This record gives sequence, C-alpha cells and structure tokens, in this order.
Amino acid sequence: METLQLRIEEHINKLSQFTATPGKGTTRLTYSKEDRQARDYIIDKMKEYGLAVHEDGLGNIFGKLEGTLKGAPSVLIGSHFDSVPNGGSYDGPAGVVAGLEVAALFAEKQLTPKYPLEIIALIEEEGARFGGGLMGSRGITGLLSEDDFKNLKDKDGISTEEAMVKIGLDPSFPKKRDPKTIKAFLEMHIEQGPILEEKNIPIGVVEAIVGLTQFEITVEGQAGHAGTTPMDRRADALVTAAKMIAQFPGLAIEEGEGTVITTGKLNVFPNGANVIPKNTVFTVDIRSGKEEHIQNVIRKLNELIESYSTNGIKITAEQQLFMQPKAMNQEIVALMKQISSELETPYCSINSGAGHDAMVFSDVTDVGMLFIPSKDGLSHCPEEWSDSKHIANAVQIFFETAKKLTEAL
Repeated sequence: METLQLRIEEHINKLSQFTATPGKGTTRLTYSKEDRQARDYIIDKMKEYGLAVHEDGLGNIFGKLEGTLKGAPSVLIGSHFDSVPNGGSYDGPAGVVAGLEVAALFAEKQLTPKYPLEIIALIEEEGARFGGGLMGSRGITGLLSEDDFKNLKDKDGISTEEAMVKIGLDPSFPKKRDPKTIKAFLEMHIEQGPILEEKNIPIGVVEAIVGLTQFEITVEGQAGHAGTTPMDRRADALVTAAKMIAQFPGLAIEEGEGTVITTGKLNVFPNGANVIPKNTVFTVDIRSGKEEHIQNVIRKLNELIESYSTNGIKITAEQQLFMQPKAMNQEIVALMKQISSELETPYCSINSGAGHDAMVFSDVTDVGMLFIPSKDGLSHCPEEWSDSKHIANAVQIFFETAKKLTEAL
C-alpha cells in the first residue's frame, strides 16, 4: 500500500508541474503546451505498464490491455486531465492516476483479462477552453457530432482542429466509438465537497449524478430618475429580482433531499447609481438527485414569476440547460460496496452534485463511480488537496472490481 501511495503522489506531483500558471494552481487547457506535456507523461506510463496506446480524433488517450475473448467489449477506467484556470492538482488527474495504478496492479500480478481493460484519459471535461464541457466523453458517445466539434472555437478564434494539429494530434482519426465495444466505465473523482471529510469516511460510492437545469430570468421594469420618481410610481426591475432571489433558497429547503438552488450571475441595466433599474437578467441553477424535485422547484419558480409579474413588471424565463439525473449501475454499485467491506474500507452512499464524464457514459454503458474526500471540501482552486491514502483505497476497490468485470485470471 505504501509503495502504491508513493507512486500516486509521484504521478500527481509530476502532472501538477504541467501548468501555465506555476505557483498559482493548475491551468492546463485542452490542446495547450501543458496538455501535450501531461499527455506525453500519461502515454509513457501507459506503455511502461504494458498497455497498447492510441488516441482518437478528439485527443482522448486509451491504454489497452488486450483480453483473451476476441472482439470483446472493454472495461474502461479513467477520468479527465484538463483543468479550470488556476485550479487544483486532483480534479480529473486523480482519476487518471487511479486508472493507471489499476493497470500497474494487473501487470504486477501478471493477470490476463478475458474482457480487455482500457485506461482512459479524457479531454476538455471542464469546458474551460471550448465551452460546454464533457467534450471527450460526448464525442466518444456521439452526443457531440463531427460538425459541431469542428465548429468549436476558443476565445481567440482558434478552432479545435487547428489547436489539435498544433500539438501534433490528428483530428481525422475516428471520434465516436461503438457502444458495443464498452462493457463498463469506472471513474474515481475527488468529492469537491465537505461530506466525506466531515463524516470521516474514506470512500463515497456514488448512487446518482444529480440532474440540473439552468434558467435565465429577465425582469423588465421602467427606468426613471432616482430622485424624482415617487416610490409608488416605480417599476423597479432590481427590487423585484431581489425579492424573487431571496425566496429561492426556501424553495430548495422545502423540497429537501439535497435539492439545491443557486443564483450565480446577475446583470442590471442601465446600471447607473442614480437610475431606477429598467432590466435585470439573472441565472437560476436547480439541482437534485431526483427529477421530480427539479420539476417541483420549476413549478414553484413559475408561480413566483407569475406573482411578481404585476405593476408594470414583465418577467420571462428561458430554460438554457436541462440534464436528467443519472443513476449509476446498481450491480456495479453493489459490487463496489461488497469489495469495500471485504477490504475493510469504510464507505457511504453519496450523490454527485457536479457533472462528470461518468454521467455521459451512463447513457451507453454500465457505470460505477467512487468519490474520495476533498480537504476542507475545496476544489477548482490551488488549495485543492486529497490524501494519496484515499486514492490508494479507491485503486484497490477498482482493481478488485475490474478483476470481476474483466473476468481476469
């Protein structure tokens, strides 16, 4: 276990050096110089652990240990290796490292799987360069079409294909993968929240990835002079927005079962200190592990909108995103819980409040996901940290799970 921990720490430390912002966290955008450096490191390790390596037309990396069953579907283990700007060293790479170390254990114990084992390192999960997020998994599963991929550009107008070619990748390789070639997908991720640490439990077995919806709400009122418009003659778009926003937390609390609601963005027009606001535009993000809770909150949101649409105020809501909650595969969940018990590693069931590549793969294959604790619940910042001991626990659970799923001998 100690050797495993040391190897994990070495991987994490090495990968964290490939950043565009040294000393200020990990900034590793897709198809950047830092992507190339991390990519070369991951490929070298895959080869060192006896895997046959290839990249697809998106730049996702696959390291394959062939199985004895000809043409059989693979058990995939991995995560993403891109980052948000000034992020941490663990969000994504910890899951790639866990996959690499499962492959290392297969090599060490000279196991031969019936079904192939593939370690996978995915691109652009964060969407920090080309927007949208989950690009690697969406491309593999066909949710992102060839044309849509080609048309994506970063803030400087550089297209995906141009950026790929610049670091020596070939966008003409196949992107979509036949789901029949995938038997299961396993992903380990840092929790990015405080629950496991507060409970002092080293492993969270993910039951579901929450569904989410995002609305953009526009409140239209009437601009006017701050000094000369009497209070009873005002149609103040900001006061109306503020009253609504103040009621949102209550909607989530009332719904319960971990339902959350957030207003993270608000713009005021014309935004003058001595002008009554004419328009406000703000976002509402609603998340829950059960779709019925999301639908209930949407209904109550619409009731609020209706009740405030009076006295010269007009409110419109545009739904910009809707993703259904995704349940993990119950057989894999049960298997991972059983293995955790056998390894005497305490675990609890947990829902994921963030989206992950596992969510995308769950539409086409059986998926299992593990969380490990995040120090102080922090993520997407340089302070992000997880204990290598916890990553090693996850590796052991995934190793046993992969042995079962690949029917390795």
